[in-house]
Amino acid sequence: MTVQRLTTVEILPKGDFFSSVIWMHGLGADAHDFESIVSELRLPENLGIRFIFPNAPIRPVTINGGMHMRAWYDILSTDLPRQEDSDGVYSSQLAINELLECEKNLGVSPDRIVLAGFSQGGAMALQTGLRYQDRLAGILALSCYIPLASKINSERQPANYHTPIFIAHGDHDNVIPIHYGRESVELLKNFDYPVEWQNYSMGHEVCWEEIRDIASWLRRILDRGTVCI
Repeated sequence: MTVQRLTTVEILPKGDFFSSVIWMHGLGADAHDFESIVSELRLPENLGIRFIFPNAPIRPVTINGGMHMRAWYDILSTDLPRQEDSDGVYSSQLAINELLECEKNLGVSPDRIVLAGFSQGGAMALQTGLRYQDRLAGILALSCYIPLASKINSERQPANYHTPIFIAHGDHDNVIPIHYGRESVELLKNFDYPVEWQNYSMGHEVCWEEIRDIASWLRRILDRGTVCI
């Protein structure tokens, strides 16, 4: 399988960086979609966080009439768990793995890297993080679900059995209904993953209360002593 190199938007801290957050956007958006959230999180500079926002590949999306747009994988129907583009999911997983390797080559320890994403991007954060061979700092999955859920047991990696996972969803989400998020949390809990779940009175979006909770979670998992590289 050919790995497509992803273009990115990157936001550096004012000082040295020794932590990274790789944040994937949703279907049809791009790397700039969550760029503004960096300032809204109001994270302390001493965490030394570098934010990386990758662009998904451009591909035809079946559910949108075959229109070409940025997508981590094809959406074949609204029946998300039963009709999945496994080739697209695995291809994007490999591409995100390359981003993780780039951070490691820059000197960032994997246990100071967070995989994050919204909607399709959140699905890819779960897909990649659960299968990554090195311990990550955390997985942040917003308004999404677990892709290829039936394959988790055979593909998940022991290095991330105890990685903190934060999953959040909108009560009124009519794009990915909240039951998909709840089912994903239950599946992860069945495997004894340390999952935190939050739901908010919103649709398929991000609200201020959620941003506040994300910031608190990021501070907690990354504020474990800082060593500059």
